[in-house]
Amino acid sequence: MAQVPQRFFDALAVRSWCGLALRALGRAREEIDAINVYPVADGDTGTNLYLTVESAAAAVEAVFAGHEASGGRREEASAAGGAGARGAGPGAAGASGGPSLTDAVQAMAHGALIGARGNSGTILAQMLRGMAQVLGGRDGGARADGTGLRLALRHAADSARQAVAHPVEGTVLSVASAAADAADGTEGDCGAVARAAYEGARAALAATPGQLPVLRRAGVVDAGGRGLVSVLAALVEALTGEAPEAGPAAYRPAAPLGGAHPRVRTAPLDGAPVREEAVHPEDAPARGEHAGPDAPADDPADDPGASGLPGTCDLPGAGPAFEVIYLLEADDDAVTRLRERLDALGDSLVVVGGDGLWNVHVHVDDAGAAVEAGVEAGRPYRIRITHFGQGDVHTAGAGHPPRARAQRAVVAVVPGEGLAGLYSEAGATTVLARPGEPPASGELVEAVRRAHAREVVLLPNDAELRHTAAAAAEQARAAGVRVALIPTRSAVQGIAALAVHEPGRSFDEDVVAMTSAAGATRYAEVTVAEREAWTTAGICQAGDVLGLIDGDVAVIGADVTATARTVLDRMLAAGGELVTLVLGDDAPETVAGHLEARVREAYLAVDTVVYRGGRQGSLLLIGVE
Repeated sequence: MAQVPQRFFDALAVRSWCGLALRALGRAREEIDAINVYPVADGDTGTNLYLTVESAAAAVEAVFAGHEASGGRREEASAAGGAGARGAGPGAAGASGGPSLTDAVQAMAHGALIGARGNSGTILAQMLRGMAQVLGGRDGGARADGTGLRLALRHAADSARQAVAHPVEGTVLSVASAAADAADGTEGDCGAVARAAYEGARAALAATPGQLPVLRRAGVVDAGGRGLVSVLAALVEALTGEAPEAGPAAYRPAAPLGGAHPRVRTAPLDGAPVREEAVHPEDAPARGEHAGPDAPADDPADDPGASGLPGTCDLPGAGPAFEVIYLLEADDDAVTRLRERLDALGDSLVVVGGDGLWNVHVHVDDAGAAVEAGVEAGRPYRIRITHFGQGDVHTAGAGHPPRARAQRAVVAVVPGEGLAGLYSEAGATTVLARPGEPPASGELVEAVRRAHAREVVLLPNDAELRHTAAAAAEQARAAGVRVALIPTRSAVQGIAALAVHEPGRSFDEDVVAMTSAAGATRYAEVTVAEREAWTTAGICQAGDVLGLIDGDVAVIGADVTATARTVLDRMLAAGGELVTLVLGDDAPETVAGHLEARVREAYLAVDTVVYRGGRQGSLLLIGVE
């Protein structure tokens, strides 16, 4: 549907921009992944940018949903005030019950920060934060004009560059700076500024192979910069109602030695499919020839870790072995010391954020030391460690054959590190869900990609994730993967399903058996109430112990062990053969022993198995099969 053009930048424009950017990156994701050769050829830049923007878009949608939920009361107040309550102007969303520009850009920046993935995603998150710092304080937070957008783009580029320990030209940083420079020289409304930024970014993207030898040898433009061009194209469309015209990257790399005609990926800048062109030696710059006045010679010595072979990309293993990413709660002084510590440990260091919350990204050989540095600085969480050496279809090259695709895999969402280990030992690919931080559909799609199988069984393990999991399954099917979604509502149901998983039988038979096992497992959890509330078992107060059976509060108590025993007795009253207990970090040490003893004494034919779930949110999960 065509976008409605507008001359200013307000909350609705932010919402539209996020949605269009997410759609554009979704179309271009595979193409961007395929041209990802710097700083590590791990083939995930497009996916990481998509996940980062998905988190930003979800945060903006949550702000709008919150205002819409209270809209009824505000409309009544406006009606009582008469016509004078209307006519606040098109940009004053906050005055009419919707979020203000400040609300929207702050949500966008925070969502990107907590959802940032990879080097480029982390840099994009800092750019959005830089824009929010400027736009959130202008015109009372209602809307911004062309001048405001110019300042925001400038601050975005500058803050992103400052967040990178050792900025490198020919990357997304160069593209961002060029976009800001082009915007600085433009007069007019927001649409004109956005279009100038897009055109400046597009030109800078085409020049990236002349700035970075590894890109030139591979015959590609910078993947992060390519993603930023898509994001800026979405900004143009959000503000003008028209998508900018696509144009191929205007760069052709040198021909390999021997005069062969390489096949060069020509990347349209609007997310359209990649096409290949034959490049003739007479059309290509000679080896060592500068593509621009500041471009370096194509010398492998200028690019440590490069293979030096024409037509090949850098491969994982030439640099650090691990990518470490985590969110960190820490003060500014501690983060300054952390930057110095991590800079000595590895490379590709990017630390973004502020106001006590940071996103840390670094490539290191000692992942444990990188995490320990975070612990010394503050409280790290949502820790992700990726081993570059594992490789996948995108990181294969000469001497590195692609990993064989498995026939079948299981992808499961798990609420704690302990369960993640348990599921992984059983062969599942896991997605860790922190309390209050459910995974987005893009994270589930990425997990399906990591599983690298023709057939995938998806276990969401949470009733609230059914729609997210369904969306992920549809995206994976569109990519050619056969996906079956089993609607597990708890991790204990997932354990039951995984226990009967048999890759050797037909896909349909396996799915039926796993679905049956999950459906035959009743589930419960014991947790602590955070506030006073009405429940199906009566009114609870903050601090009460709650026992939930099949998602509904069944018991309200004061003692964890006593409440858990009551819940277990109610579940076993209908019969059962196996009790599964999953203990959270905050559960009393004695609760498992008491419940095991209770089962032995009162239910002689029932077995019990106990697992440690880690920081899973609930004190205790219970499953009865």
